[in-house]
Amino acid sequence: MYKFDYMQENLVIVESPAKAKTIEKFLGKDYKVMSSYGHIRDLKKKELSIDLDTLNPDYEIPEEKKKVVSELKKNAKAAKKIWLASDEDREGEAISWHLCEVLGLDEANTNRIVFHEITKPAILKAIETPRHLDMNLVNAQQARRVLDRLVGFRLSPVLWRKVKPALSAGRVQSVAVRLIVEREREIQNFVSEPYYRVNAVFAVTSDDGAKNEVKAELSNRFKTHEEALAFLEECKKSKFTVSSITKKPLKRTPAPPFTTSTLQQEAARKLGFTVSQTMMVAQRLYEAGRITYMRTDSVNLSSLAINTSKDEIVRIYGEEYSKVRMYHTHSKGAQEAHEAIRPTYIDNVSIEGTSQEKRLYDLIWKRTIASQMADAQIEKTTVNIAMESEDGKTTNDLQFIANGEVVAFEGFLKVYHESTDDEDAGEEFSHALPVMHEGEELERREIVSTERYSQSPNRYTEASLVRKLEELGIGRPSTYAPTISTIQQRDYVHKGDRKGEERKYAVDSLLGLKITSKTKKEMAGADKGKLIPTDIGMVVNDFLMENFPEIMDYNFTAKVEQEFDKIAEGKAEWNKEMKVFYQGFEPEVEKVMNARSEHKAGERELGIDPATGKPVFVKIGRFGPVVQIGTADDEDKPRFSQLPSDKSMETITLDEALELFKLPRTVGQFEGTDVVIGAGRFGPYVLHNKKYVSLPKDENPMTITLDAAINLIQKKRLQEAQRHLKTFEEDANMEVMNGRYGPYIAYNGKNYRMPKALHEKASELTYEQCMDIVNNAPEPKRKK
Repeated sequence: MYKFDYMQENLVIVESPAKAKTIEKFLGKDYKVMSSYGHIRDLKKKELSIDLDTLNPDYEIPEEKKKVVSELKKNAKAAKKIWLASDEDREGEAISWHLCEVLGLDEANTNRIVFHEITKPAILKAIETPRHLDMNLVNAQQARRVLDRLVGFRLSPVLWRKVKPALSAGRVQSVAVRLIVEREREIQNFVSEPYYRVNAVFAVTSDDGAKNEVKAELSNRFKTHEEALAFLEECKKSKFTVSSITKKPLKRTPAPPFTTSTLQQEAARKLGFTVSQTMMVAQRLYEAGRITYMRTDSVNLSSLAINTSKDEIVRIYGEEYSKVRMYHTHSKGAQEAHEAIRPTYIDNVSIEGTSQEKRLYDLIWKRTIASQMADAQIEKTTVNIAMESEDGKTTNDLQFIANGEVVAFEGFLKVYHESTDDEDAGEEFSHALPVMHEGEELERREIVSTERYSQSPNRYTEASLVRKLEELGIGRPSTYAPTISTIQQRDYVHKGDRKGEERKYAVDSLLGLKITSKTKKEMAGADKGKLIPTDIGMVVNDFLMENFPEIMDYNFTAKVEQEFDKIAEGKAEWNKEMKVFYQGFEPEVEKVMNARSEHKAGERELGIDPATGKPVFVKIGRFGPVVQIGTADDEDKPRFSQLPSDKSMETITLDEALELFKLPRTVGQFEGTDVVIGAGRFGPYVLHNKKYVSLPKDENPMTITLDAAINLIQKKRLQEAQRHLKTFEEDANMEVMNGRYGPYIAYNGKNYRMPKALHEKASELTYEQCMDIVNNAPEPKRKK
């Protein structure tokens, strides 16, 4: 793995190969840089690994790290000086401490160096100013690891017994699921009410006789259709006059430079990245020396960054666009507050790299530059348009309002504008209004009343969930991405793809003296990519809320973060803090574990099956949510049906549950074997000859014909045949397959890519040619 043939003056250990490669460029031949590939030691996977009397962790070197550790030991022994250069946060400090412990390094003689950007000046400065290990930071990381392990290892078995086998609980994850479940219940309980919004188009005649349109909205909204129609009737006979014009200068200021949280939010809104994707791409940019450290809650910029930003702004946009700004961090319990996320070299407007790296870098560059630019100067005009009835009366409370905005000076908007989570925020800047004068009469063109509905709260996106967690002080920059990934992997939450329901709404238009009424249709409640709790997520949340309210409490979770901060500052002892928590927690776990309950968590009776007179339940079964007819005490065995993914345990009705028992149904025979239509957790399917084919969304499992089912079976066979290109008599374990990215060789449970030049002739390859590809394939990449 590493060549080693002479006494090395200096050994630098970092945690990733990409970081090692970048640092190696800046240090001379007297320095050898090696990677530990992340942590070299951790708690045992399948054991608690914590002494319950002292709460001291019991670490081990995992099997896959033993080779790396022996290489590091060999090189450490031969080096005169050792430098630990893992990341500058608590996790990085812990990695350095584990290296000291495992490699047997003397902490007093080992140099710990930190930097928040991988550039030559930063690395050389770090080498000039080494420090010792900061055990306060290490202990804060250990405290988090121990607490999370205690909560996870003690709560998970409770869930196995009381809810469903193989479930797991986590301290921060469970609280994140709570936020999503509570939002879902708000949406379920929300009663949407209609209202009527009135918009008008007027014409104003300019000095040269040309007519310009003015769009305005009525200041009031009506509750009923009758009120809206009565108002349109009134408009037929009314005059519309400009009652007042106000002009107001506004200024907009740029957003501060990126922190971990704001970068995750903006990359989600502007680039469509998931939170973990953003962190993965940012990590690559940091390790390649493109940006500063990507785990930070600081908005501070170094004076060097501020000065180089100013030079760039003046060079590209001109002096008037520059405004030096100093930002300060106010977030709850901010830690590792070194600097915001920014390009390491501001004069690099763009970089080489993958498409994702280029796009994320561009976002970071623009946000950094914009933060040092002048305010945008905007002139806002508001025109009030009064209604005057036939008898000359004006109604003060019913006025049309027209808004116009003109950007007098773009300032930072030339480069960047922050997005919001509210997709219905409308246009950010409206158009300029034509010239009007007070007292001027406007020509009525069209007035339209549109029925709208009050909106329920929005479901969380990954970005808005990060913002909420940060707002509540739950988790820290390093925890948002793993938390959001974990709750999805555990199937407590999934990304929604709800179609929504068709809804009708009324549109009434007044044109001339005629009112035209239409009914239009729209899809309501459609949600794509939003976080929706699964049935299991909701049941687990309710169970934990009922039995472990303290663990699920937002304030408790935020308070724990503050305790970690105190430990990091050396103001609290980590073992002591953990013991206090554990002494109260353990008895609670025992009590819940041994409590008897008649019903399983989440079980709900829907009613009685009219055909058998037996009760119908919905509950969590061994493989997920099920509907059950009958009870275990009956003479007859209970009947079960898996709940389809488009149905929810909370909202399913008795009739919908009974429908599920009409399946499976046999629609006929094909090739002498029954063709059966069934329904599973992932939707309806066709079963023939022990092979399953999913039913397309437009096919109804209750009405699909035999011919349509046979058609689906044959289509699936054709797809399968196209996948299997060639088998070999010489070796049944080898096959040439066709995959998403072209042909490949499947051999002994592993897949091997083949050169592109052979793709067209893949089905003609000989056994020897395939073996040649297998034998010359590169070693699989080592996972960090």
